[in-house]
Amino acid sequence: MVNEITVQEVKKALDEHQNIIIIDVREQHEVDAANFGAIHIPMGEVLNRLNEIPKDKPVYIHCRSGSRSGAICNALMNNGYTNVFNIKGGIMAWSKEIDTSLQVM
Repeated sequence: MVNEITVQEVKKALDEHQNIIIIDVREQHEVDAANFGAIHIPMGEVLNRLNEIPKDKPVYIHCRSGSRSGAICNALMNNGYTNVFNIKGGIMAWSKEIDTSLQVM
């Protein structure tokens, strides 16, 4: 079972300057079109870049809607991560609930 976090909870963590990591697993063209400053590691590269993903702080993963990021959370959990959270609704939820200026494809 994947842990989930809402975009409101992510925004609160950012506003409070909590020590978190946010990773965007979408493709480059999607990130170029709309992003909110997450670290970009495309879905297909995540397992080859585990050294960039800490195990000692909360890691929030997002994609467009939450499907790909959920799969990545599962993959990370299968690699020993206990600190990963899927951002529910992905950047679509972020653009709808937090920053309506973002134009998500």
